[in-house]
Amino acid sequence: MNLHQFRFVQEAARRNLNLTEAAKALHTSQPGVSKAIIELEEELGVEIFARHGKRLKRITEPGQHVLKSIELIMREVGNLKRIGEQFSAQDSGTLSIATTHTQARYVLPVPVARLREAYPKVNISLHQGAPDQVARMVLDEVAEIGIATESLSAYPELVTLPCYEWQHVLVLPAAHPLAQKERLTLEDIAHEPIITYHPSFTGRTRIDTAFAQRKLEPRIALEAIDSDVIKTYVRLGLGLGIVAEMAVRDDPVGDLVVRPVGQLFGHNVARVAFKRGAYLRNFVYRFAELLSDRLDRNLIAKAMSGHVNDYEL
Repeated sequence: MNLHQFRFVQEAARRNLNLTEAAKALHTSQPGVSKAIIELEEELGVEIFARHGKRLKRITEPGQHVLKSIELIMREVGNLKRIGEQFSAQDSGTLSIATTHTQARYVLPVPVARLREAYPKVNISLHQGAPDQVARMVLDEVAEIGIATESLSAYPELVTLPCYEWQHVLVLPAAHPLAQKERLTLEDIAHEPIITYHPSFTGRTRIDTAFAQRKLEPRIALEAIDSDVIKTYVRLGLGLGIVAEMAVRDDPVGDLVVRPVGQLFGHNVARVAFKRGAYLRNFVYRFAELLSDRLDRNLIAKAMSGHVNDYEL
């Protein structure tokens, strides 16, 4: 048995048993993938996949156990590579970060700049996507660290830690009647057209939940994943904007009025995530520390070893 066989089996499982897609992802031929899997099954003496003709139909019970072992083996192979990089090329390499647009645009610039100052030989690779995609990129080792508000804690294969707390804010034109009102209510907002995030982004779940609990149906005029887009359409008069406070904290909104609405929608927690059992290089720990003064190397190392699951902000 060899690592190529393990990769082929793992990729076939990831691609919903589609060998053509697995072959494309691995830059090889479909017959080659099929042959390698059959050879591994023959060597192990068990079927990893049940078949209908030449097609894979499902993962067998022994196949489930084989896949778990392959996951461990491939994770440790990745760790070996990172250990080699750590000690053969001190303080250099590439830090791959998976995150959402809001984090990349408003939260990460300062920590990334400070990391580059401390580690000038380290290159930064930013991968942006929805929170579920962020989690997947960390699990698939496309990224070493993930940062998002939604979804990360739902994956047991990830070690996640709270990073910082934030609230939503309402942005509206200065001439809007609600701009003069001191205490806003959910009813006030629900009666207006609303421009806010797509349901899977930036704490949108809390917004929907708050309205649902009051049995209100908000008038969602436009959904976006980009806070700047939301602010642009507010300026055009399409409605009131609900954005993350990070999007206005260090970014002047000029003609718009900003009203904190954490009392209406609750507070959100941004989290960092690492693949459970992964080997983290020095600059990964340092970057996490730059994200939040509540994170430090010892805490992360304990969490990675299974001794800390969480802590309170």
